[in-house]
Amino acid sequence: MIIALDVGNTETTIGLFEKAELKSHWRITTDSTRTPDEWGLLLHSLMQAVQIPPDRIAGAAIASVVPPVTGPLAEACSEWLNVAPVVIDGLSRLPIILEVDEPLTVGADRIVNTLAASKLYGLDMIVVDLGTATTYDCITAAGVFLGGVIAPGLRSLAETLFRRTSKLPAIELVPPARVIGKRTEECIRAGVVFGTAESIDGLVRRIKKEWPSAAVPKVIATGGLAPLLAPLCDEIDSVDLHLTLQGLRLAHEILTAQTDG
Repeated sequence: MIIALDVGNTETTIGLFEKAELKSHWRITTDSTRTPDEWGLLLHSLMQAVQIPPDRIAGAAIASVVPPVTGPLAEACSEWLNVAPVVIDGLSRLPIILEVDEPLTVGADRIVNTLAASKLYGLDMIVVDLGTATTYDCITAAGVFLGGVIAPGLRSLAETLFRRTSKLPAIELVPPARVIGKRTEECIRAGVVFGTAESIDGLVRRIKKEWPSAAVPKVIATGGLAPLLAPLCDEIDSVDLHLTLQGLRLAHEILTAQTDG
């Protein structure tokens, strides 16, 4: 069994895999102040909740876009789970190509998304990862990361609006019943939720116009906000909530096979 840890700016997603099967998964708040011992205790308590003893963990894979978390989390895996974690970055020897000007600056989450998309789907794809930021990863069937787009995420847009306007209240981010709001809260929901959905559709259409081949890329949504936003978007074909975790599983399998060989 391996543990996969996807560290995002707002949330960290954790998955336990028995071979290719995702047995358990959790989404927790990312906290850059946690010590290795705090991470270790947290991982132990999560596994205890599903009655999986820590000694069943044979490997770990980490994709982190929060450098202050990466080291303590890797140390926790070593000391509390007794496994040397595989930490994914632009130097990882994976069967993908980062066809961009600065490969080492590509986020680990985008690297494992590229790996998962090419291995699990084998199609030209646009992966729309809906988290703190909304990222658009442009990936060919052969596993070439062409680049993409990084845009503010839904929560980032809403929080900026609330902070910079003294009279607008914070709201729950759910789709309103209509676009034309009759109350301030409805107006805000329409603006940030429907506005984000329209932005996604518009950017995907622009990406498709620039696609370097005649293939029409499949558009898949992932990330914590995918269940909220994907039903509102015309351009999203399907949702795969665990694409990044699956990419981590595949990366661990590939990289440890290289080491064993």
